[in-house]
Amino acid sequence: MTSKSQVKVEFEVGFIEPQAHYAEVEMNISGLIKDYIDVKMPVWAPGSYLVREFAKSVEGFGAAAGAKRLRFEKVSKNAWRVYAAKANKIKIKYRVYAFETSVRTSFIDDSHAFLSSTGIFMYPDGLLKLPSTVVIKPFSGWNKVSTGLESVPGKAFTYIAKDFDILFDSPIEVGNQDVFDFIAAGVKHEVAMYGGGNYDKERLKVDMAKVIEQATAIYGENPNKHYTFIVHNFSASGGGLEHLNSTVLGASKNGYNTEKGYQGFLSLVAHEYHHLWNVKRLRPIALGPFDYDSENYTTSLWVAEGFTSYFENKIMLRAGFSTPLETIQALLNNIATVSNTPGSKVQSAAAASYDAWIKSYRPNENSGNTSISYYSKGEAIATLMDLEIANATKGIRSLDNVMHDMYALYYKKLGRGYTDAEFKSMVEKISGISFTAFWEKFVNGTDPIEYQKYFAYAGIDVKDDNSGSNEPYLGVASKKMEGNIIVASVSRNSAAWDGGLNFNDILISVDGFPIDSALEKMPIIASHKVGDVITVTVKRDVVIKELKLVLKANPNVKLVPTIKEDATESQLLVREAVFN
Repeated sequence: MTSKSQVKVEFEVGFIEPQAHYAEVEMNISGLIKDYIDVKMPVWAPGSYLVREFAKSVEGFGAAAGAKRLRFEKVSKNAWRVYAAKANKIKIKYRVYAFETSVRTSFIDDSHAFLSSTGIFMYPDGLLKLPSTVVIKPFSGWNKVSTGLESVPGKAFTYIAKDFDILFDSPIEVGNQDVFDFIAAGVKHEVAMYGGGNYDKERLKVDMAKVIEQATAIYGENPNKHYTFIVHNFSASGGGLEHLNSTVLGASKNGYNTEKGYQGFLSLVAHEYHHLWNVKRLRPIALGPFDYDSENYTTSLWVAEGFTSYFENKIMLRAGFSTPLETIQALLNNIATVSNTPGSKVQSAAAASYDAWIKSYRPNENSGNTSISYYSKGEAIATLMDLEIANATKGIRSLDNVMHDMYALYYKKLGRGYTDAEFKSMVEKISGISFTAFWEKFVNGTDPIEYQKYFAYAGIDVKDDNSGSNEPYLGVASKKMEGNIIVASVSRNSAAWDGGLNFNDILISVDGFPIDSALEKMPIIASHKVGDVITVTVKRDVVIKELKLVLKANPNVKLVPTIKEDATESQLLVREAVFN
């Protein structure tokens, strides 16, 4: 039997036709002496909960032992069986087509290559713990590689991963990106900017460091030796994907010199950097060791992502990029979003987490009526939980203590993920009170968010500016397509829902007045009262239909806070613990 310590895996990635969006991958396996070897391509990228079928982009697969070509066959959607005939060394070659612009998928053109590792590298079945070496062969004229992988001393563009989990968690940017670095929390941080932009490197060094220092302060340590930001600057872009010691960010190349654009970028940095602890190390038990062949289900994405969205706000506040009032308003805006989504009354935070694989990344026109984002619902839960903990402990403890102690116990001491029950137990330990009813209402249930009750703990009054307005409301979203105004979605239990408006209906007129813009904003709608009946004419397929709609009152909330100057001492303690 061959010892795993004798098995070596080496990759070489080159680019013969980058303009055609291809990477050329060579995989050398030695010491694995078997009749056949199965090699697999992951079907998903951790952090993005959708089976993306990366194997669909593989072509030109072939294998050889020295000069002898080896027979192979496809044995599953993402696995190739190479009949190695007990050869000591085999060479596998394949090409990967990469032309999808996102933070989680590979993209190659004549200017650069972004390699999202789960869609580039295969692994020998059952041997995810093997180390591997990666050699990058940049295309002619490219001279830089940026990655979180460890460099091999003395070898240009050569990197090592101690196992495939590390390799799959380490994206690689190849090209002529603008690279700068800085020290924060005692760690060297490299920023690789692709695409240009109006960013100020010196300003970013200072401000990104502030974000990093505040995130590190929550957990008391920064577990990295080095960290890499890969930033893709396009005319319009966004989003990010976390990795163990790196992240990939999408940014607007000309947005850095506006207050909104710059704040948005720093908020994205705060969010993805907080993942360094939450989800990359402190994780739900289902998220590691990973199964790269199929979905990895968990009911705790509301913690993994929602809490990270919450702490993104707190980190920005503590770093000096927002005020307490701005932070409070941002958190209330999120709560309003949850409250105004009909699906929040249908799907719980736990269910949204579990069904991410089939719902969150596959939305349709009815998604808003049937589901809720585990990001936004999780952020709302974190807001209430933080206020509840601070109130129960008179401002001595907060959600910071929960996250710090969870990280210390489950990642550092036990070296494993946590269960839902264990997370709840820690919240109760820190707060000293039961959270059973809280869990039933907000985590596993779909109860309305009691924002007034919880913000009152901190001496903050919350008013719904839409309350009592009796504004007529149709409950329809529309879009312009080929000169027509088309129904994009219909809200559950609205006038449009009850009256039978359908997705993809072409809107023609209201009470005889032509529709040439968003239906909700038409003056004729505003001139009516709740209870009035309007006639909406639509074209459905080739049939003209007249629908009678009974206008209802706008059910949406618009939340506005007032920070009370006459707050009690206990309220001030809660406010200090949560919003400072």
